Amino acid sequence: MRWARSYRADPTAVDIADRHYNRQKPGTPQFVPPGRCLVLLGEGALWTTSWPLPEYVQHRWPGAWINSLFRKEVAGLASEFIVEAVAATRWYWPDVPELGMVTFVDPDKVESENPGYCYLMAGFERDGETEGGLLAFRMRPELMPDPEPALGDSYHLFEHKEMAHAN
Repeated sequence: MRWARSYRADPTAVDIADRHYNRQKPGTPQFVPPGRCLVLLGEGALWTTSWPLPEYVQHRWPGAWINSLFRKEVAGLASEFIVEAVAATRWYWPDVPELGMVTFVDPDKVESENPGYCYLMAGFERDGETEGGLLAFRMRPELMPDPEPALGDSYHLFEHKEMAHAN
């Protein structure tokens, strides 16, 4: 596991988030959408899983976990980072949503001839496009890796769910 749990206003994470193409207001102290989230920070890498309440979602994947940010600025296969982040998300929130996890890629903003390829290699599948033209990729629950805690996390039988929903 290369990820450690962080938080939505971690200055190191904010610095990495500011360099991601979907950052709406670089320099602001928080970079995560409102609501439930899991922020994972690694050496030169950042991942965010958001879990918005279905009634506030305006796309066709209500209730799904959303990988709202992934940025890797170090060597290594992006797909391996993604698999470990999904495993850490499963550990943090043991009840996987029926729709699994979704991420969106702007093909005009990534430097790749095959936008989203790293997600495909991690087990996501193409799942159409958003109304705004973003490519959608979804990982179904049965394709997800086994749960694994982020670095420094440990399982506490009675505290785990409360901690997971406190953020």
